[in-house]
Amino acid sequence: MPNAKVLSEKQAIVAELTEKIKGAASGVLVDYKGITVAEDTALRAELRKNDVDYAVVKNTLLRFAANNCGMEALDETLNGTTSLAVSAGDPIAPMRVVNNFAKKFNGAKFTIKAGFMDGKVLSLEEISALAELPSKEALLGQVLGTMLAPITSLAIVLKAIAEKQGGDLEEAVAAEAPAAE
Repeated sequence: MPNAKVLSEKQAIVAELTEKIKGAASGVLVDYKGITVAEDTALRAELRKNDVDYAVVKNTLLRFAANNCGMEALDETLNGTTSLAVSAGDPIAPMRVVNNFAKKFNGAKFTIKAGFMDGKVLSLEEISALAELPSKEALLGQVLGTMLAPITSLAIVLKAIAEKQGGDLEEAVAAEAPAAE
């Protein structure tokens, strides 16, 4: 039986992991066995760039933390080497970065074990599908571009009418307005 000091340290780690999981928009569990130090350094740098918290965790401590969060379904994946990547901001970021690295190694030495989003455990297919989505900024740019397309088209048409009539834009709009009434 562990002494009181060791037990309290482990309880503190479990409490920290529980808070990390509860506060995360999403997370991914990874089996990292066999990657080199250089590959791990590149992975960590990419995760930091995407504001993803990444750490190697003990399966037993993570099991307690996951059970505290109501994600008992993760228990079956907690064996072997395990690392946890979580993000409180962009929910797709940990899945995207980890999935890209898993593809790079063809699943030989870096594989996704499981994932979760908003307290729900995700299947590997769901993780792969979410990982293929563009970033939040790219999606917002696409929506904004879609919203601006009609306005841009109107501006182009008005400019063409103005050029056709040989005047400037205000004159063309003034000339078209009475004709429309």
